[in-house]
Amino acid sequence: MKKIKRAINDYPLARWGILILVGFILSVNYYFYDAFSTLKDLLVKEFGFSNTDYGLFVSFYSIPNTFLLMAVVGGVILDKLGIRRTGFIFIFFMAFGALLTAYGASKYYSNGGFGHAFMQSFLPGYSPELKMMLLGRFFYGLGAETSIVVVSKILVKWFKGRDLALAFGLKVGFGRLGTFAALQISPVIAGDGEGLNIAIWFAAVLALMGLLAFVVYMLFDIKIDKQIAREEEIPEIKRFKISDISDILSNRAYFYIALLCVTFYAAVFPFMAFAPDFFYHRFGMTYEQSGRIASLLPLGTLVFTPLFGFLIDRYGKAATAMIFGSLALLLVHLTFAFTGIAPYTPMVLLGIAFALVPAAMWPSMVRLVDDSKIGTAYGLMYSIQNLGLWGVPILAGMILDKTNPGNPETLNYLPTILMFAGLSFLGLLFAFLLKIEDKKGGFGVDLPLNKK
Repeated sequence: MKKIKRAINDYPLARWGILILVGFILSVNYYFYDAFSTLKDLLVKEFGFSNTDYGLFVSFYSIPNTFLLMAVVGGVILDKLGIRRTGFIFIFFMAFGALLTAYGASKYYSNGGFGHAFMQSFLPGYSPELKMMLLGRFFYGLGAETSIVVVSKILVKWFKGRDLALAFGLKVGFGRLGTFAALQISPVIAGDGEGLNIAIWFAAVLALMGLLAFVVYMLFDIKIDKQIAREEEIPEIKRFKISDISDILSNRAYFYIALLCVTFYAAVFPFMAFAPDFFYHRFGMTYEQSGRIASLLPLGTLVFTPLFGFLIDRYGKAATAMIFGSLALLLVHLTFAFTGIAPYTPMVLLGIAFALVPAAMWPSMVRLVDDSKIGTAYGLMYSIQNLGLWGVPILAGMILDKTNPGNPETLNYLPTILMFAGLSFLGLLFAFLLKIEDKKGGFGVDLPLNKK
């Protein structure tokens, strides 16, 4: 495709403005996802959740993307229907699911509100509150993952050949900003439990604001599409074929990145869902203190991911960065497992690891996949990633319950942390295999992304 002359995405101010706009959508997405990690103990006290129940709640986010392959379907729809229609549909699901989750945790619902009697009529082993919150979490996950795919394609559309890795690094930074805000603000609003409902509704309203922000983006997307149609001939869009997925997966470099993605993120996000509780039991910290320490992770990635993206744009070495990031993650979990070092330093190192790998991994997709399949490729990656985000929280909760019979006041987290360390080791292995395959196949993953 020829370069568009004086289209809106040729102006740096417009590109970075769009990044801020869609970055807000990511921030509120991650805020809602992580708002519950500092509320775990309050959910246990308020609704009688077990550790397994909480793990199930965390993992329900990933069910539509793991078993229904909705992130893949969303990516295919994105390649076929475009950014605007796909984005609105799935961000609407994200906001609807967030509001439904908040409703399930509300006093109105607990006191016999709409749907309570129906939820009470089946699966008596689970409370009506948990079942409604699981339903909300399902719809939230249905929309949230594909919304991230949509944002990824937006960045490719506006930044390809123009600081793409930096844009992806800032995209990750916006997501971590949402996590940081959730870990800082959510426990303060909830207090000792009297503000639990307010904290959850606040997170849900932010998700609704994300939908409004996307409606604003749609106006800019209409404008750039009109400019493209006016200033150059648009090649015919290829129809999606099932063979496109097999073609993508047959690329070993892509396959190793996908395996790295699922193991790396499974060793981070589920850990973060339990981290405040882990710090509370292991180091005797309050939940507010634990939340502040856990927030060092998104704070570190907020700073380091754009920096690493900037360097990868100009100097490359993305595959090498993935190796070092995976190694750092392994060292963090081994430190938590076998030493008594206070969590401040390991969390900073975890922040660096969680900056290196995403900053290198996501923009590298443009080296491995044709533009016409980029939505499908990202969707497939997120579905594979969600396999870990679904299974690992449940496994972590089960390990906690099995290794702490009677639910003692002080939980032993060692077996759970060792599980995270094992996932980190697998991620490191896949990062090495990617490096080898990139050299053998000549894909250029280690080349500077700004190189045309």
